[in-house]
Amino acid sequence: MKKLFVGNLPQEATEESVREMFSAYGTVRSISVASDIFTGKCKGFGFIEMEGHEARAAQAALDGNMVGNSDRSLRVRFDDPRAARGRKRR
Repeated sequence: MKKLFVGNLPQEATEESVREMFSAYGTVRSISVASDIFTGKCKGFGFIEMEGHEARAAQAALDGNMVGNSDRSLRVRFDDPRAARGRKRR
C-alpha cells in the first residue's frame, strides 16, 4: 500500500471528485481531503492510499495536469513520513 500526497487541488474538490480522478488508475483504498473547518471548502491538498503499482500509474498520469478551471497544476508525490522526521530545523 502506498500513500500519495496530492497538492494544488481546486477549492471545489471533494473526496468524491478526487476518488473519481484516481480510481481510473486502480482501487482507492482510502482518501482524505483537507477542508476548511468554517467554509467546508478544500484547502488544496489531500492524501490517497492505493496499491503500489496503481499509485505509481496514477502519479505518472496525474502529476502536472491541470484540474478544473484552476491555473495551477496538480502535484502528486509519494508521502514519506520518515523524510519529514529526519529534517532538522535551525
